[in-house]
Amino acid sequence: MHTELCDRLGIEFPIFAFTHCRDVVAAVTNAGGIGVLGAIGFSPEELEIELAWLDEHVGDKPYGVDIVIPGKYEGMGETDPVRLEAQLRSMIPDDHRRFARRLLDEHGVPPVPEAERRSGLMGWTEATGKPLLETALSHDKVALVANALGTPPPDVVDTVHERGLLIGALAGSVRHALRHRDGGMDFLVCQGTEGGGHTGEIGSLVLWPEVIDAVAPLPVLAAGGIGTGRQIAAALAMGAQGVWTGTLWLTVEESDVSPGQLESYLAASSADTVRSRSFTGKPCRMLKNDWTEAWDGPDSPGPLPMPLQMMVAIEAVGAGHRHPDTAKDVAFNPCGQIIGRATRVRKAREVVFDLVEEYVEAVEHLAAGLKT
Repeated sequence: MHTELCDRLGIEFPIFAFTHCRDVVAAVTNAGGIGVLGAIGFSPEELEIELAWLDEHVGDKPYGVDIVIPGKYEGMGETDPVRLEAQLRSMIPDDHRRFARRLLDEHGVPPVPEAERRSGLMGWTEATGKPLLETALSHDKVALVANALGTPPPDVVDTVHERGLLIGALAGSVRHALRHRDGGMDFLVCQGTEGGGHTGEIGSLVLWPEVIDAVAPLPVLAAGGIGTGRQIAAALAMGAQGVWTGTLWLTVEESDVSPGQLESYLAASSADTVRSRSFTGKPCRMLKNDWTEAWDGPDSPGPLPMPLQMMVAIEAVGAGHRHPDTAKDVAFNPCGQIIGRATRVRKAREVVFDLVEEYVEAVEHLAAGLKT
């Protein structure tokens, strides 16, 4: 199960765990894989707190940070976060604000107090993503940076390389993968449409070998629908150097999802997800609910482009944490189709070891079958 990328990063297993929870990052890293903290929801000051905590809880092991600097978004080119936010706010039609508020009112979700409101801009832009990157690069145990949408700008790639770190990007097509390769990426995350979060339309079993062949010998991590050791064996057999997992960690004991959100995840089947633009403005796989259905309905004004739609939807995102019971049917629950296998809560360490054991069993089963 050990690959060349494992050697470059100094990890035991090629299991990459994307999560927004520092406890999961630490648990997976300490179990022999490598946790990657999604920075999108943090301010630079908040991210500094998270990474300082991680530095104290992973020993001498490395971990990663995931940022989002899209290749295309509204307001692209403005480098001042304050001016950018003001510009974007002026672009949001009142109809979209009223539509979002009406959905929340219909579900009995109270307005967020003014002092607790967040803009929704978060790290979706170059102006807000670069400060998060600088925070990540100030921590010696950060070994890799991944960009979740598009090829990172050349100066970002150069900065990461100057610090001696690996940088990669997510791809949902061969076209994306070739662009990332030409942009100087050290590895690619090839994510099929089954995956949670932002995905394309091509299934994993078709996409993985296409991308692996197209960018060889660049290391590729397989993503999208991975939740068992058998699937890891399949990915490595196709030439991947590891797997990038996300949904798998939403229901572990260390995850910081709210009780209501956890209940929704545990009850979901693999048929309960949908690709929707209703929260982020780009196609994102999540649990379907009244919010996703409404934004796709005949009365909807239609989702806005990134990052405008999240600036409209941010109150619904926050409501899922503040009012998990009343907001259950309008909450943002990003996850992949593998959520159907998340039927019980386990420790992250147990999940890692189960994946490894299942991988070994799958390889041995295949070898035995080929001999007969």
